[in-house]
Amino acid sequence: MTAPTRTALTNVRVFDGHRLTDPRTVVIDGTVIGADPTGAREIDASDAVLLPGLIDAHVHLHSPQTLDTLASWGVTTGLDMACWPHERVMSLREVTGSADFRTAGLPAIGPAGNHARMPGMPAEAIILTPEDARRHVAARAAEGVDYIKGVAEAPGDGGPTSEALRALVAAARAHGLKTVIHAVTVGAYTVAVDSGADFITHTPLIGTIRPEDIVMMQAGNQVAIPTITMMEGILAGKAPIAGLLTSVADLHRAGIEILAGTDANTQPGSPHSVPHGESLHHELELMARAGIGPVDVLRSATVLPARAFGLTDRGAVEPGLRADLVLVDGDPTTDITATRKIRAVWCAGHPITPATGA
Repeated sequence: MTAPTRTALTNVRVFDGHRLTDPRTVVIDGTVIGADPTGAREIDASDAVLLPGLIDAHVHLHSPQTLDTLASWGVTTGLDMACWPHERVMSLREVTGSADFRTAGLPAIGPAGNHARMPGMPAEAIILTPEDARRHVAARAAEGVDYIKGVAEAPGDGGPTSEALRALVAAARAHGLKTVIHAVTVGAYTVAVDSGADFITHTPLIGTIRPEDIVMMQAGNQVAIPTITMMEGILAGKAPIAGLLTSVADLHRAGIEILAGTDANTQPGSPHSVPHGESLHHELELMARAGIGPVDVLRSATVLPARAFGLTDRGAVEPGLRADLVLVDGDPTTDITATRKIRAVWCAGHPITPATGA
């Protein structure tokens, strides 16, 4: 007798992007979500909630084990914001049965910021002029990156010039690519917003985002990826995180779309090492502390990043989409900490063993 090729989760409530549905059946049919439970192996998921696989909108990948760790915490997609050399990216693309990812490849940086001092950062990453920016984008596009990452600094702090960053964004758009710009000071945030980038990642470590920058973000439909977890780690023992939470609250109140990202990394030279996978659950909790309701927090790690980064095959629990799924105990639409209570994970239909303590 042939083993069933389908799995049916019965009596499960599903987060549909806005609320929990009544108990229903969800079919995992190979790598996708199916509609026909005929012949499926049944799993009774009574009292559990099914979420789309979580998406961390700011990670750094280092090895296949990084992808495995993400998956074990229900993070089925990681959006990598700097991975080099290109050979490493290509080797990671060969990994199957684990978390999926997208990447910016080598970032575009200035000559004297923190990134320029990271061990192993190639000189090729430094852009000084608009022409350098255009060459950088052309090289990354030839490598097949999914978007472009740039690093902004406040004027005089050793980052790319405003002209170079604007050229980076324009060149990326000409290649059909979106742009993510890093900014960790108030001044850098202004430069990042002025660049016209699609995404601004991080928040100022000290101080809060200027109201005029938030107005510009509204006008430009720019999206924020605050990475409160990383900023909290940098400030640990030095300063409270009230300013970080205020910036996130201000963005949310203004209607700026916010995506959950952590800056998870084990990169030498990084100002703080953030654990992969587990940190996304902490990020969701910090977003809730900033005053964002649990439904909107869940959206920030599912449907919103999928839509913002053009990942049309995931971010929801619907037939035909990738079977990236997380089964949790409890109701994360009322208590965001329930995302940690992981019962089961599937990455493109492949069952994943949840992390110990998840």
